[in-house]
Amino acid sequence: MLKKWYVKLTTALALLLAAIPLMSACQNSHSTGSGAGGGSVKQEITLNAATEPPSLDPAIASDTTSGWIINHLFEGLYTKDKNGNIVKGLAKDVKVSDDKKTYTFTLKDAKWTDGNPVTAQDFEYSWKRVLNPETGSPFAFYMYYIKGAEDYNKGKGSADNVGVKALDDKTLEVQLNAPTAFLDKLLAFWTYYPVEKSVVENNKNWASEAKTFVSDGPYKLAKWDHNNQVIAVKNDKYYNKDDVNMEKITWKMVNDANTYYQMYKSGELDVINTLPSDVIAQEKNSKEFKVTPYFGIYMFMFNIKKEPFNNLKVRQAFNLAIDREALTKQITKGGETPAYAMVPFGVKAPDGRDYRETKEAYFKEDVKKAKTLLKEAMQEEGWSKLPPVTLLYNTSDSNKKIAEAVQEMLSKNLNIKINIQNQEWKTFLDTTDQKNYQMARMGWIGVYVDPVPILDYYLGDSPNNRTNWNNKEYDRLMAQAKVTQDETKRFELLHQAEDVLMKDLPFIPVYYYTQNYLVSPKVKGLYFPTNGFPYVRWAKMTN
Repeated sequence: MLKKWYVKLTTALALLLAAIPLMSACQNSHSTGSGAGGGSVKQEITLNAATEPPSLDPAIASDTTSGWIINHLFEGLYTKDKNGNIVKGLAKDVKVSDDKKTYTFTLKDAKWTDGNPVTAQDFEYSWKRVLNPETGSPFAFYMYYIKGAEDYNKGKGSADNVGVKALDDKTLEVQLNAPTAFLDKLLAFWTYYPVEKSVVENNKNWASEAKTFVSDGPYKLAKWDHNNQVIAVKNDKYYNKDDVNMEKITWKMVNDANTYYQMYKSGELDVINTLPSDVIAQEKNSKEFKVTPYFGIYMFMFNIKKEPFNNLKVRQAFNLAIDREALTKQITKGGETPAYAMVPFGVKAPDGRDYRETKEAYFKEDVKKAKTLLKEAMQEEGWSKLPPVTLLYNTSDSNKKIAEAVQEMLSKNLNIKINIQNQEWKTFLDTTDQKNYQMARMGWIGVYVDPVPILDYYLGDSPNNRTNWNNKEYDRLMAQAKVTQDETKRFELLHQAEDVLMKDLPFIPVYYYTQNYLVSPKVKGLYFPTNGFPYVRWAKMTN
């Protein structure tokens, strides 16, 4: 998932850190909005999405901000409980064939926010809509595990040949290409959420405004004041509404770190993440400060068809000339881990070790070697001077600090003067999607904790791969890994795929994420997923 503003990686994408004046903890005046006469505390929470979500349509969303809101508005066949375990959502029962390639789901009695029943036909329609090439879903490839899905999405097959079929209103049959042990995790991801067929077919802009928005989850969209705030309220038609504590969620859209930090301190925000880097040291001892794992990577993409990054040695030189330890310790300061590969820490390998620890680092900083590689590249290309380079980043104080630090490192270590440029998140996504850049920041978060959703980013046919890098051997190894049932062999294939990626280096891995938060002491019971932002359904506001 794209992680943006944070480093928001955000994340992608989300998806970062910034600088602002420090205010003492005693100035924190969070208000719970108690009723008149000192009655019970209103169950209302105010969060910060930082920017306008690009889309709240589950078929279109590809970033962590949109996903954060969508996850509260919708529910799929599977969901997560308050401890993060994958559990049945709208699926009441599931039967699996002996060959583990056919799943038959029976649906619970559930309704859309407009009162209509959620049907198996809605699921069939929704999944085929994601796969329809005309939809342009950036995450359609997450459905390629389904029989006929890839061919249909690539224009080589028809919707009728996709292995998703409503047998009746309550029964959905799904046929897979091969046994897929992590299917439940995939089905809990927003790309697999249903949308109401009649609503979508009658209004192509149904997901653009609150008044036309229909969902099936624990919350319904009450207000969307674009570029200002999104408000969701408890859905009284949700089948499990008694298991929803928080009555109202407001997401503000404040991108400036100085501003949202002070809003938290004054009680206008109940939770913030991606603290300004210069306040972390003083906030880290506060009971309100929280650091959580975050399964994703902050990186810089290269457009390998744009000079000078068409030359591998230039890409290698840039990788070797950046001091990741300095970036994480002196700039971001949030406990991030320097990255020398694509897949983050956090995946347990078959031998019990972490995936990342089963292989030596691919490289380390080496300025001398970087200079040699750059010189060789310039000779190969006939450049007397390196072509001008612009580093593009999405607007955030943290991203700016990181870009400026990298700019200084390249100047000092390689005598290269690069330009830096920022764009707002939605514009940035459009620019990089059109591949109208040379070097750009990006973040990627795994939809579940496994190397596959991380490495999927650089598949040749992935719409999220904006680098122009396409390697058939990489794609082959990834495809083989996805159908391999032996875990040891599967991990071997994934390491081989990562070897190919790290040899060609269409990117600079910078660091692996953590998330740092300030949480009002009046907020209890927030769930912090390792691949997303806080889920507030079970949270409670207290005095």
